[in-house]
Amino acid sequence: MQSIAELLMRKIGEDRILTNESMSRHTTFRIGGPADVFAVPRTVEEAAQIVRICREQDAPYYIIGNGSNLLVSDDGYRGVIVQLYKNLSEIAAAGDTMTAQAGAMLSVIAKRALAQGLAGFEFASGIPGTIGGAVVMNAGAYGGELKDVLEEVTVLTLEGELRTVPARELELGYRHSVVPEKGWIVLGAKLRLQKGDPGQIRERMEELKEQRVRKQPLDLPSAGSTFKRPEGHFAGKLIMEAGLRGFAVGDAQVSEKHCGFVVNKGAATAADVYGLIRAVIARVREHSGVTLEPEVKLLGAFPTE
Repeated sequence: MQSIAELLMRKIGEDRILTNESMSRHTTFRIGGPADVFAVPRTVEEAAQIVRICREQDAPYYIIGNGSNLLVSDDGYRGVIVQLYKNLSEIAAAGDTMTAQAGAMLSVIAKRALAQGLAGFEFASGIPGTIGGAVVMNAGAYGGELKDVLEEVTVLTLEGELRTVPARELELGYRHSVVPEKGWIVLGAKLRLQKGDPGQIRERMEELKEQRVRKQPLDLPSAGSTFKRPEGHFAGKLIMEAGLRGFAVGDAQVSEKHCGFVVNKGAATAADVYGLIRAVIARVREHSGVTLEPEVKLLGAFPTE
């Protein structure tokens, strides 16, 4: 990957391209080995250029935001990580719509909506991710989902074209969109909200914040909800009923506060977390007959058995 790194440095700038960058610095799990190349574009155009170069050179690449739903292998990633985060986080409001670049944090968008007296985005105020990642997985919480407010997205296609796609074409469902299947890269999103009373909006955000603080293990590194919600069940309840509250592999642990979360107690490795996830899936299947599906994304090499 050295030649790719040198090419990107010439095209984008040496200060925007890092080599052998530890992914533990860029995931909310605080876990992950080194990425061969770590690119931090400053503009949408630079992001598109980096991706085009990777495709032309047949170099593997992966797009991340703030790494909030990601478990990176201890061996790292053999390819180029493109981080769309702080440098691509502009937000604008006009009437009852808001536009945001892919790297804008959901919490920041929610605060801007509050300032504009726009309601409908309160559910996302505590989700620790970016709008780009939220589009990819149709993020949601507390009865709300992005599909409820998303109007359109700007994507970079496999052909290297910038395209505006209406939300209805994204086939948004529970933790699903067609974005990964199409190979698109989300660069921005437009939200349609509604005018509301700032006091009520703030009250709802505070209410949801209080619930998160009370119920979720926010004091330890995690990737949020580790498992998808099985139809007709709640993952955390199934895990608790299987007797796994506090169950640990190394420094990875099923949270004692909320069994739907796997937390890093301080020195957990990706192998610890992965082993814990597999053990939980097996135990829950044995206990209830339900097969849990991880919500956290795996990046890099993990055991196949």
